[in-house]
Amino acid sequence: MPDYDVIVAGAGIAGSLAAASAAKGGAKVLMLDRNDYTKVGKKTNWGWVCGDAVAKSHIDFITNEIDLRFGDPELDLKVDGVYAFSPNLEHRFIFEGEGYSLDRPKLAKKLVDYATKNGTEYEQHFEVEGPIIEDNKVVGVFGRDHKKEQVKLRAKVVIDALGIASMIRRKLPTNDYIEQTVSTDDIESTGRYIYRFEAKADDLRYYDPKNALIHLNQVLAPGGYGWVFPKRNKRMNVGVGVEKKSLEIRNAKLSKNDTLHSLIDQYVDWNPVIASKEMDPSDENGKGYWSVTVRRQFDSLVYPGYMGAGDSMAMPNPISAGGIGPAMVAGVLAGKAAAEAIRDNDTGIESLWRYNLSYNKSYGNKTAGLEIFRVYLQSLNNDLIDYGFGHFITEEEAVEISYGRIPKLTIASTFNKILSGISNITAFRNLLYTVDKMKKLNALYARYPAKVGEFKQWKQLVNAEMAEVKEKFKPAPV
Repeated sequence: MPDYDVIVAGAGIAGSLAAASAAKGGAKVLMLDRNDYTKVGKKTNWGWVCGDAVAKSHIDFITNEIDLRFGDPELDLKVDGVYAFSPNLEHRFIFEGEGYSLDRPKLAKKLVDYATKNGTEYEQHFEVEGPIIEDNKVVGVFGRDHKKEQVKLRAKVVIDALGIASMIRRKLPTNDYIEQTVSTDDIESTGRYIYRFEAKADDLRYYDPKNALIHLNQVLAPGGYGWVFPKRNKRMNVGVGVEKKSLEIRNAKLSKNDTLHSLIDQYVDWNPVIASKEMDPSDENGKGYWSVTVRRQFDSLVYPGYMGAGDSMAMPNPISAGGIGPAMVAGVLAGKAAAEAIRDNDTGIESLWRYNLSYNKSYGNKTAGLEIFRVYLQSLNNDLIDYGFGHFITEEEAVEISYGRIPKLTIASTFNKILSGISNITAFRNLLYTVDKMKKLNALYARYPAKVGEFKQWKQLVNAEMAEVKEKFKPAPV
């Protein structure tokens, strides 16, 4: 007999919300985490490593779905939006609407408290080491408890929220549904500092107390971007994300030997608004480094007896690398689908498939198109990005792309008169190609297979489109 209906591995954002959602649905739930309550959700020894930003729409989604309400102190600062700047800082477009800069440690505790309040058992200091597999179905997990003793725990469904390096996902049998690894080309290395600081000047291109800022710059942040997100009480979250190949190319061409660490320091020094500064010691969370996926989520999120949510399923936004919002959506939907499968007394892949459908409808249907645009963007140097912002697309069209929608590129008919230089012409033609591929991927995800038997052929079509784009566009930061 199973020990539980649902075991959730990992008590981060996705895991805690999955546990709460499943418990509210009537399931007997156990949540396991390697940390204790005071450090729940902590990714590494450095801290709760992320940009701490989330869109209001995702907060509203949770409230509407499971009646969990947020406020002070976990919602640290309300922001009007997220703005992305071109390298020369002459152009900007809104990347996300209103949202919040979060206090991540306090948010993590609130989510665990909500899960336990709704009936979830929560076991601390448990290191999950892998899945229990019987007849090609996940029936539990094994690992070491707080005494470092080997333990096996059985469940009807396991929800994997262990993050990008999940030992459950990596130890699944080879199958047609869950990818066990992520290509290094689809991973960005990120790092950030949380500073208490004084401003030496007012320049909203570098720091905006009411908006989160993203700086696209292939020299400062090759293959990624830098960010400055405001927090209350004269604090900021400032960081950089870089892609490995782009950094190597940039270093070789500029005769540099920069690392992620040195690039963050250079990015901070580049910012003329930051005067005196000191690391914020709160919760030992002032500095941190992590790896983030920048691809679409795995094409399937389920396997017999198994579901994944958050970073374990490569869910961060492919352009922004923002993972909090999709983790919130996925956690709630995974828990709901698990509880429904338990009530139906069927935890096979056909029954769990409802989670694939609900996540695709709520968030995932746009991410493949965004991945394509990310690959295109990484093939442009700063001059081409600047020119593109000034001539290729309007601000409205840039916003459409950032939300995963397909712009009409209404000014395209005038480009033969505007463009000069073969590189600009090529870049624009490549943009038209990219938008066309985004359209095709969006259409494919609009036809996400309703039945398991249709999945393999659908996935082959997706992979073929992605392979063509990645073969065409190679990183070229400088």
